[in-house]
Amino acid sequence: MISRASLAALAAPLAVLALTRTPTAQHSTTSLPQPLDTYLTKDAKLTSAQRTQLLAGQPVTRLLDADPSHEVAVLGALWVAAPAERYIAAARDIEQFEKGENFLATKKLSTPPRLEDFAALGIPADDVADLRSCKVGSCELKLGEAALLRLKKEVDWSKPDAKAEVDRRARQLMLEYVNAYLEGGNSKLAIYRDSSRPTFVGQEFASMTDRMPELTAYLPDFKRYLNDFPKAALPNSDSFIYWQEAKFGLKPTIRLNHLVIVQEPTHAVVVSKMLYASHYFWTAIELRVLVPDPQRGPGFWFVSVNRSRSDGLSGFTGTLIRGKVRGEAEKGMVAVLQSTKSRLERP
Repeated sequence: MISRASLAALAAPLAVLALTRTPTAQHSTTSLPQPLDTYLTKDAKLTSAQRTQLLAGQPVTRLLDADPSHEVAVLGALWVAAPAERYIAAARDIEQFEKGENFLATKKLSTPPRLEDFAALGIPADDVADLRSCKVGSCELKLGEAALLRLKKEVDWSKPDAKAEVDRRARQLMLEYVNAYLEGGNSKLAIYRDSSRPTFVGQEFASMTDRMPELTAYLPDFKRYLNDFPKAALPNSDSFIYWQEAKFGLKPTIRLNHLVIVQEPTHAVVVSKMLYASHYFWTAIELRVLVPDPQRGPGFWFVSVNRSRSDGLSGFTGTLIRGKVRGEAEKGMVAVLQSTKSRLERP
């Protein structure tokens, strides 16, 4: 379970670029391209004031419908006066794109993945200490039951190099986890037993995406691909898996993501699907849609939707902090919008 203090980590989007906004000239328009206009009006339910703000070139955020007991969802939108290809190129170069003081390590995996891809991965000392005493059903570090039992059995905790052994075993487990996902998709994702009921990550992801009109109504092929990978195909797409260790909340968090990019004449989509997180999250998705608008001029509408699921938001404690978590989620989204705009519009 997540402590009250660490729940603040859930509020921030999963990728924040530490940059400041650079003001640029804007071309004013009074309309948005379809079907973006329909989505923002009907599904995201922007107010007239928010629509005016967006058309004036200002960032707009809005909390989306979500079960408050375990899910946080936030929308952000902004006009970016830069080529969409610049964002796509940056996303493909993920090791540079997600780099800075908040990212301790980011590594794009080889094709096929190799053990060497995880050479820089290490389990934080606090998590190693927790592993010594934790057990299935009561462990701060999020691990599938099989992985946890293997670590407990295979590591000689009495030796002075126990942490080094944990790191070696963790790298091997991570490689096996990635290969299992590449072969079997969501059915091979973790099953957490750190609460009163098992949490099947694959099922949580499918349930979460079922609540996303962005995928169900507007990008059904993308939804099918994300849920049925590797059996489903997605035209005009490319993808890769990467891991990273990031400063997040009260603890460094190791995350594993599947990033998918699609480029169409009318739009581009970049999705980061969380496969694993060592703390806080069951699953999460970052959806970025880039929509050109020739009427407005060179550039694109940047629409970002973040959804994440976690324990710790239910019960009495969860009730007390939900408002803060949701408020911080919107603040974090504004930071993402502004830093993305600044980075892409920089000469």
